[in-house]
This record gives sequence, structure tokens and C-alpha cells, in this order.
Amino acid sequence: MKILVTTGMPGSGKEELLKCCVARGAKIVRMGDMVREKAKEFRLDLSDASVGNLADEERKRYGMDVWAKRTIPFVGGDLVAIDGTRGPDEIKAFKSAFGDALKVVAVHAAPKTRFERLKSRSRPDSPSNYSEFEHRDKRELEWGLGDAIALADYMIINEGSLDELKIQTDALLDGLLRKG
Repeated sequence: MKILVTTGMPGSGKEELLKCCVARGAKIVRMGDMVREKAKEFRLDLSDASVGNLADEERKRYGMDVWAKRTIPFVGGDLVAIDGTRGPDEIKAFKSAFGDALKVVAVHAAPKTRFERLKSRSRPDSPSNYSEFEHRDKRELEWGLGDAIALADYMIINEGSLDELKIQTDALLDGLLRKG
């Protein structure tokens, strides 16, 4: 079993990395889906503010690793990519569950690049202005996202084209999958 945990600021390119994983037959488990499902249980709207506040409140109530612990039961298969870890406590929970089978991959892009990507998504949680974007970044950094990025086993810099990202990701996956 190989398990990749992705981390990175919103809009950095994690979703594109996941598409490369899917092309290799990986099962994708999204931590954000866990949060959105919980939001639906509470009949909350799926805006960034509602979902983000729920994620924050659950972390305060149950611990910074709560979303990782809720994700672990859904992990299984030969190759799994877990999307969206936000802090070192989540990484510790995954490492405790999966040991050496787990590798953390961070995707990085500059704030301006990420803002433009997020705006173009037209999702309910997309920022409508730079102030909303900065607020979201601040919230996620408070959860320890910067620390999670710093703890990554591998880093992909995503400032170029989609093809360049795919080349970097495929090279990384080739190396990881060769290592047995």
C-alpha cells in the first residue's frame, strides 16, 4: 500500500496532482468531503464561511487532528491519495495509522497565482475578492497549514503550465511507485 497525503494552500494545484494520481489508478479520499458531509448533516450552506467555520469549530472541540481521524477509515487500496491535510497534527494521525507507507506531498504556488486560479473556479467557496482570499489563507495558516507544508516529504512548485505540473507530478509518482 502507498498513501500520499497532499497539502498546500488553496489554489496551489492539489486537484491537478490528484488527477495524475487517478490516472495511475489511485483511490482519492478528500478530507474536504468529510467536512462538507458534516455541514450537510448540520444543514449548513456550503459557502467557504460556513464550511470553514464548521471545520474550525470541530477542530477546537475535538482536536486539530479530528478530520484526519474521520478520514482514516475510508483509506484502503494499493495506491491512495488523501487530499487536503491542513496541519501537523493531521500528518501525525496519518503517520500513526499508516507508518512508512505514507508520504506527504506539498504543492506550492504564489498568492497571486492562487487567487487567480480560485477566482476562475466559480465554486461556492471561491473568493469574490482579494480580501476574502486573504481571510481564507489566514484561517488555514492558523490551523497549521504552513507547518504541514514545511513537513512535506516532497514539494512541487506549480508556477508554470498545467503540462509542467503534470511532468513534475509524473516524475514524482514514478519515483515513489518504484520504491516498492
